Amino acid sequence: MARIKKPTETTAVNLGFEATLWAAADKLRNNMDAAEYKHVVLGLIFLKYLSDAFEELYQKLSKEKGADPEDPDEYRAQNVFWVPKEARWSFLQAKAKSPKIGVMVDDALIALEKANIGEKNRIPFSVEKNYARPSLDKQRLGELIDLISTLGLGDAENRSKDIIGRVYEYFLSEFASAEGRQGDQFYSPRCVVRTLVAMISPFEGRVYDPCCGSGGMFVQSEKFVEAHGGRIGDISIYGQESNPTTWKLPKMNLAIRGIDHDLGTEHANSFKRDLHPNLKADYILANLPFNMKDWGGENLEDDVRWKYGIPPTCNANYAWIQHFIHHISSSFIAGFVHRRTLPGLPGMSMCLLPAGM
Repeated sequence: MARIKKPTETTAVNLGFEATLWAAADKLRNNMDAAEYKHVVLGLIFLKYLSDAFEELYQKLSKEKGADPEDPDEYRAQNVFWVPKEARWSFLQAKAKSPKIGVMVDDALIALEKANIGEKNRIPFSVEKNYARPSLDKQRLGELIDLISTLGLGDAENRSKDIIGRVYEYFLSEFASAEGRQGDQFYSPRCVVRTLVAMISPFEGRVYDPCCGSGGMFVQSEKFVEAHGGRIGDISIYGQESNPTTWKLPKMNLAIRGIDHDLGTEHANSFKRDLHPNLKADYILANLPFNMKDWGGENLEDDVRWKYGIPPTCNANYAWIQHFIHHISSSFIAGFVHRRTLPGLPGMSMCLLPAGM
C-alpha cells in the first residue's frame, strides 16, 4: 500500500486565472448553446496542450547536434505526440482571422489523428472535428483561438503545475452550471467526487466507472493516490460512457494528465453492451443516472449479472446495483452517488456496497 502523507493541494482559487479566462471565453459564445460550445472550447484547449508539448521538444531538438526536429520518431521516443505543421498552434494562430479558420482547425485535427494512429489510447481521436460548420461564427472562433493563445499549457513548467488540468476541470464545472440539469450527465460536483473517493480510498488496483461522464472519478482517484505518496499508474482505469458526445470528454480529461485508461474504442451502454464483461474491479465509483425508465431490461432477462433477481424493466436502479456487484472483487468495495429526484428531496446521497457481497 502507498505510504500515507498529509494531502496537499493547490486549488483553482490559488491560481486565480481560470475565472477570468472563463468569463472571456463565455463572452464569445454569442447565441451558441453551452452543450455545443463546450466541445468547441475544450477541443481547442486540448489541441493547444498537444502543440505546446510538441513545440517545447521541437526547440530542444533544433539545438541538438544530429537531431532532426521534423522526424516524428524523435517525439515518439520521448512520449510526445507528433504534430504536423498544419496542426501546430502557431500556424492556426497566424490564420485566426481567416474566414476559413474552421476548415483549418478541422484539417489540423484530422492530420493529428492520421499522424498518431496506433499510438496508445492517451489521445482521443474522437475530439470534435466540425469547426467548419456554418453555425459556428468564424470571427468568434478566431477570437477564441487568440484567447487560448495567451495560455501556456503543455510545456514542462505548466505541466508541473497541472495548468491544463485545472483549466479543463474549471471549464467543465462552468459548462455544467451553464447547462443546468443536463450538465449532470457529464459532470459531478468536485466536492462530491472528492468525498466519495476519500471514503473508498483507492490506493492501488483497478478502478471502474460504468457511466463515467467526463471522467472526474478517475481524475480524483489519481489525485488521491498522489496526495498519499503514490504515483500515476498505481491504479488502472476502466470505464465506459453511453453518450457519444460526452464520451469525448473523459478521453481528453485523462489524456491531458497522461493517465492511461481503458474506456473502449467507442461509446457504449453498460447494460446493452458491457465493454468489460470479465472485469473484477477493486474499486467502483460512479454518479449514476438513477431512475432510468427505458433501459432495455426487457431484452436482458437472462443476463448473468442478475444474481439477486431480474430487475424491473420500468426502473434501472436495481440493475445498476447488480451491475456493480457483478464487477466488484469479493474483497473490495463500491461507492456511488444517488441523485434524489423525489419531490421535496433535492440534492444527492452517497451509498457504499460492502466487500464480500
